[in-house]
Amino acid sequence: MQGNKKIAFVTGGSRGIGSAICRKLLEAGYEVIAPNREQLELSDIQGVRQYLLENENLEPSVVVINAGENNPKQISQINLEDWQHTLDVNLTSAFLLIQAFSKRMLDQGGGKIVAISSCYSVRSREGRSAYSVSKAGLNSFVQSAALEFAKGGVLINAVAPGFVLTDLTAQNNDEMGILRLTEQIPLGRLAMPEEIAEFVCFLTSEKNTYITGQLIPIDGGFLCR
Repeated sequence: MQGNKKIAFVTGGSRGIGSAICRKLLEAGYEVIAPNREQLELSDIQGVRQYLLENENLEPSVVVINAGENNPKQISQINLEDWQHTLDVNLTSAFLLIQAFSKRMLDQGGGKIVAISSCYSVRSREGRSAYSVSKAGLNSFVQSAALEFAKGGVLINAVAPGFVLTDLTAQNNDEMGILRLTEQIPLGRLAMPEEIAEFVCFLTSEKNTYITGQLIPIDGGFLCR
């Protein structure tokens, strides 16, 4: 919070879950800062560090790490550059952002951070090795950061969506593909981005006073099977 303004910082806010989160935060009265790729390219680690340096006075009370990279490839087909790119976007950039913003939150007397993980961090599948590893690492980092910053009033959690009906999901799956995904979900449907955003915004709100260090699936029961 800067002055009387409530500030939220969101990565990947241009579409899908990120866009829904931005809308919910705006409705809650936040000024939302959601840099696009031209402003903040998460695969460029030096660029992330430079962004934080150039915006050293940016002091959000809410941070949502939403942007992610999922480039399905079999292990035999992944080269080191592909592997490193996924880890940089999903894990290393998250480390840098959480490291920087949590320190600033300590100076403010507290704050809320939510990282968007994935059910594939718990139950993987073929072709998702780099993605699953990066998100599992993010889960562990969230736990460690939550322990480190808890006494300063910074609550840090991860949310693990299952299958969500975003524009990208619709583009990448035909009608039969959506049906196959739906058949894996006990509730019998994909989540809407707003359902993920609703819970993320609860975790970042003043109503959340005691949840920290958790990985919370929002998956319609997918992980129960």
